[in-house]
Amino acid sequence: MQKSNMPLSSRRTLYGLFLILLMAMLAACSSLKLAYNNGDTLLYWWLDGYVDLNAEQKGWVKEDIDKLFHWHRKTQLQDYIQILQTAQRQLSASPTQADLQNDYDEIKKRTEALLLKATPELAELARSLQPEQIATLERKFANNNADFRKKNMRGDKEAQQRFRFKKSMEQFELWFGNFTDEQEAQIRKASDARPLNNEIWLDERTRRQNSILALARKVQSEKLGKEATQAQIQTLIKDGFRRLDNSERKAFFDAAEEANIQLVLTVINLATPAQKAHAQRRMQGWIDDFRSLSADQR
Repeated sequence: MQKSNMPLSSRRTLYGLFLILLMAMLAACSSLKLAYNNGDTLLYWWLDGYVDLNAEQKGWVKEDIDKLFHWHRKTQLQDYIQILQTAQRQLSASPTQADLQNDYDEIKKRTEALLLKATPELAELARSLQPEQIATLERKFANNNADFRKKNMRGDKEAQQRFRFKKSMEQFELWFGNFTDEQEAQIRKASDARPLNNEIWLDERTRRQNSILALARKVQSEKLGKEATQAQIQTLIKDGFRRLDNSERKAFFDAAEEANIQLVLTVINLATPAQKAHAQRRMQGWIDDFRSLSADQR
């Protein structure tokens, strides 16, 4: 079947193609195994929501996603187990900032590897997209940006900090359980110490989206072949992961990353033995589920 125009890739757009998108969904799910086993369907509908797949595309896109999940189940889940086991050991011994930085770098490295692995499938999808599908993608980006503004940029600085803190606490409570008012006050202080500039983050989102749209139109207008399209997508993925390191805004991004790590360290240092035990049990549950999933090769 002929698959012939656009990539869905870049940090924050397809940065979550699988790992970030899936892990965020898994974190909120009471059954990781159930969520993972239905992840191929969820990813399919997610892609369909961005480009409105046509009848010809739907069959082979599903097949490509199935193959990606099979590879992921077979080769990547053991790495996730190692990451979680490392996190368990760190939590028991109180991690350092360097520990958490290394954890973040490891996850980012695995995410990039996953996207690069998916490059041939992304190239097929890229080459098959029609002008109206690229227009659909552009509208989806615009809607996402409007939602970002509505949620993250509403009100004054205090309101935006409060919203950011609330989102962070939802994740911390998922892992550690409930916090006392005194703990929350200290966490809020660490949260507010993080640089806040949602205009920068919105501009970065827009840059990534525009790069994707530009590449989509280039693939279509120049009728690029598969290898040329794959090369373009690989460059886009790699540039997306290097963007924050090579940006004129590097100082801001570095400060934000460091402050985020400090926030996590604050939570860990404030956590009681019971709260840490809660986190250990959740991580062990994920480890057990990942072992079961990796053993089931389907």
